[in-house]
Amino acid sequence: MKKQLFKTLLTFVILLCTSVSFAQDYSFKNYEWSSETKVDVPKNYENEKEVILNRTVKIELVVDKNTSGQYRLIHEKKYINSDDAIERNNKIYIPFGDQANILVTRARVILKNGKVITLDKKDIKEEVDQEKGVKYNFFAVNGLEKGAVIEKLYVFEELPNLKGNTIKMQDEYPIVEYNFALIAPEHLIFKTKSYNGLSEPVLDDKTLEHKKVLSIVEKDIPALKDDEAYSNWDVKLKLFRYKLDANLITGAKNLNNFKEYATNTYELVNPILDKKQEKALASFCGSIPQSKDVQEQIWNIENKIKKTIIYDQYIDSKASLSEVISSKQANSPDIVKLYIAVFKYFKIEHNLVFTSSRYKIPFDKDFESHENLSEFLFYFPAIKKYITPTEIEYRLPLFPNFLGNNNGLFIKEKVFAGVSMGIGEINFIEIPGTEITHDYMDITVDFTKDIENPLVSSKMTYGGYSGMNFQPLKDFVSAEQYKTMLKSISENYTLQNEYKTLSTENDGTEFIGKKPYIMNLTFDGKEMIQKAGNNYLFSVGQTIGRQMEFYQENKRMLPIEIDYPHYYTRKIKILLPEGATIKNLDKFVMDFKTDLNGKTEAAFTSNYKQNKNEVVIENTEFYNIINYPLSSFDQYKAVINAAADFNKIVVIVTQ
Repeated sequence: MKKQLFKTLLTFVILLCTSVSFAQDYSFKNYEWSSETKVDVPKNYENEKEVILNRTVKIELVVDKNTSGQYRLIHEKKYINSDDAIERNNKIYIPFGDQANILVTRARVILKNGKVITLDKKDIKEEVDQEKGVKYNFFAVNGLEKGAVIEKLYVFEELPNLKGNTIKMQDEYPIVEYNFALIAPEHLIFKTKSYNGLSEPVLDDKTLEHKKVLSIVEKDIPALKDDEAYSNWDVKLKLFRYKLDANLITGAKNLNNFKEYATNTYELVNPILDKKQEKALASFCGSIPQSKDVQEQIWNIENKIKKTIIYDQYIDSKASLSEVISSKQANSPDIVKLYIAVFKYFKIEHNLVFTSSRYKIPFDKDFESHENLSEFLFYFPAIKKYITPTEIEYRLPLFPNFLGNNNGLFIKEKVFAGVSMGIGEINFIEIPGTEITHDYMDITVDFTKDIENPLVSSKMTYGGYSGMNFQPLKDFVSAEQYKTMLKSISENYTLQNEYKTLSTENDGTEFIGKKPYIMNLTFDGKEMIQKAGNNYLFSVGQTIGRQMEFYQENKRMLPIEIDYPHYYTRKIKILLPEGATIKNLDKFVMDFKTDLNGKTEAAFTSNYKQNKNEVVIENTEFYNIINYPLSSFDQYKAVINAAADFNKIVVIVTQ
């Protein structure tokens, strides 16, 4: 095991550099854009609002003795043919990362008449995103007009990306031609994979001496708009993935594999503790409430660590576990070590799980890329649930939903001949279902005191991920800010009116994962009443709050993907005065379903009952699964819009 680890490290000493500056020759060092400035747009693209005429990306790995580096070229020509496109492109942002030097930064605008506007350093401006704390550099483009072409050229010097990289070869706008090339020394072997209909790469080991080129030329790539609700655009694009797989000089094979990653990671996060660390750990664990219930014990551990240890991925690692506990600070490796040590102290079986965001690069179990190992969770086989160790607002069984409905690398502890080691296994990460995220609304509308101004009483219960939208707030804002937030939430149900009473239950992180969030609200319903002669028009559907309407003007291109399963149960009780009548109740009879494989996976159903002066309306709405095929789009849209249609229902009350 140690020999294999050393062999792996040796391989990367040969490949990786420790500095971004390496000043090597590379094949596109003298790359220039064409002196030809005639705007040539293919006829079938002339009426498009915006077209990428050509995008060329070259990535070259260079190795010299014990250093290596990477050069990356981006050259793009974009046709601008609408006012919207002009507005979108009047700033040309310069893509620049922390671990890269930019060697070439050029941009120009070629007008329809052939005139060229060259942008230089004086045209580079800076803006700051105050919310994110990020600075952006961009070319300020003047004189842009319809029919013009924006051309930009960048070359970067950066650290090599060998453990896994993805190139997106499709965009929101059509691409006439995309040229991609991965250039590397001939002794390096790469594993690649193309997705969503992208062509496979072509190998050329003749043109460049002692180098090989993997290239893809893709033409007439259709636009894939990123404007469809309930979708996952990033993973439906044409994608190309690659990683270093072998080194013919060292003889190393199957590099960057999950088995090796699991072994090495286990050793890193399971250090042998000395007596000082054991004493500090025992003292720390002694302050954690104990429970015979495994789930409650894990919840207590998570709550203790998140409330006492500040997580910051950018701080330096501590020398020992005792320093993590005493300093009350931890980066990613340190926080994982602490959790594992505490779980072992309480004898709780656990797996460390590595995965990725399903909205960026979903975990491909057949392509072992370290891109898939950017996020981590803990899994507990005894209760089949997860925690996130770094997100302080979450508690068992809730974790960031974008990490679920995805595969993950589960690192399990196994003992062989008395030696503990980590074994990696690919499993699916389930998101907590509708048994957790189930919302209830219990509403009473009382007309008996005043038919023109009924009293509305609502008890709203938000479970699971719905409760997460509200429960943590109390612990992270002032009492006055929390009061303001509650008022804003209530206005969704009161039609901007002032409430009469408002109270909450189970707010704060101590209830997350244990109890649902509850809001009790009473308010005057006069804003929901309109008088029409002897009749009163009551917008009863508005009592459930505003609902999203789902419209799709163009043909749907992407399948449905939602954040998490969700269930709603709503009950509205209308109390009428003696002698009053109510009409239009038949509008509450609704039944919309999405069936897959003989099973209803999404639905909105509604009905009513009347007993003299009391009317009870009940509806349920649920989405049991996360992914729905494109063929089910119309059914799914009907379910979503049913709630919005319910929201518009008006009944007629006559005294």
